[in-house]
Amino acid sequence: MKRIRSAVLAAALLITGTAVFGAPEASAAPVCAGASAAPVKVAQIGGTALEGAAVDSSGRLYTTDILSGRVYRIDAPGSPAYEIAKVSGGGGALAWMPDGTLLVGYGANPLVLVGDIVKAAGIVRLNVDTLETSTFATGLSAANGLAVADDGTVYATNDFGSLIGQIRPDGTVNPAWARFPSANGAVLDEAGQYLYVSRTFVNSGVSRIPIANPSAPESILDLNGLDSLSAPDGLTLDRNGRPVVPFNTRGQIVRIDAPGSYCILGSGIPTSSVVIYGRGSQGFSEGRLFRAGFDGAVYEIPGGAA
Repeated sequence: MKRIRSAVLAAALLITGTAVFGAPEASAAPVCAGASAAPVKVAQIGGTALEGAAVDSSGRLYTTDILSGRVYRIDAPGSPAYEIAKVSGGGGALAWMPDGTLLVGYGANPLVLVGDIVKAAGIVRLNVDTLETSTFATGLSAANGLAVADDGTVYATNDFGSLIGQIRPDGTVNPAWARFPSANGAVLDEAGQYLYVSRTFVNSGVSRIPIANPSAPESILDLNGLDSLSAPDGLTLDRNGRPVVPFNTRGQIVRIDAPGSYCILGSGIPTSSVVIYGRGSQGFSEGRLFRAGFDGAVYEIPGGAA
């Protein structure tokens, strides 16, 4: 098996009636205003299937390999990738702690299918300057998506399960903070009131979950008919708070402008697993949108510039 999660993704889509390579054409959606430029490949890491992505304040991009658990750093578009760490059980999502250390999720291997039962996933803390690692949390269903609040509270999702975990600033782990089938990706709004997640396999779409009341999620995009096979993946928010979402099987990057309405920022790049905005004034800089995928490639999405 060459790509673990993409193979599992393909199996799941076959169960629902299609295959990744044979996904039927989606219903038409408009191209976002000013989004006519095609995606541009800016990095390629051979033999990898990229799952998580994060950019530091110096504009360096970090990404994880779901196959080997390796964590890579790419200093700028067009630069080579350097392995800086490795986790067991398949590399998952990435997220920054308030102190500047990088959280690396693990457990994105086939155990993710029974993650709600075995809770074999966890999170490692990585100091990107010294490259030292330490255990941050264990006993999670998965960490396919990670989001960190200003106070250091962390949320972790599982797109093949139903449990969303929460880790409090004191280290307390609640693997069942919320029950939400197939939550994928995780990003908090600027006010820290909502956790945005994609719904990949079950009731495909995008939702936001009130932090104060996780049992009352709000859907902001429902994908029906053939569109329900789009497999929304790891999402982010633009500077206006609008969700930007990769449609894995469609090869599209879309932006949700209003509940139930989206437009296309980029297309022609299937197996996209996560999107992230840059930071800093150089490298993968602020305002530029980047995508990583199971093809081991990182693309810039010019249409998503903010």
